[in-house]
Amino acid sequence: MSFTDPLSFTLSGVTTPLPRVDSEGTETQYQSADGLIVVTASHQAGKSRTRRMLRVDLSKIAPDPFKPVENRKISMSNYMVFDLPAVGAGFSNAEQLALYTGLKTLYTATSDALIVKLLGGES
Repeated sequence: MSFTDPLSFTLSGVTTPLPRVDSEGTETQYQSADGLIVVTASHQAGKSRTRRMLRVDLSKIAPDPFKPVENRKISMSNYMVFDLPAVGAGFSNAEQLALYTGLKTLYTATSDALIVKLLGGES
């Protein structure tokens, strides 16, 4: 089963459609028309662990700090990884979702205060 195509991504109040641009094996990418927003979903199955990742990469054109008259493409990313035991000794989808919900509740509490502190270098 695939994600909705296109994905709808909202950044700073602006919603951008991200159509599927690549799907190979266990990895799929969705990208904005200008190529500045990319969402990647991937799955890696090893002998003892399975990793499921959802990642967003954001790029923009900004002045080069060493040559302010020149612009360059810069980027940042944010991603979430589920690191699970291999099939057979694993957690149910409900248990995985419960852990994610607990984490989401922690980091969204009080207007994302925990994330604000994290981005400020606190731990």
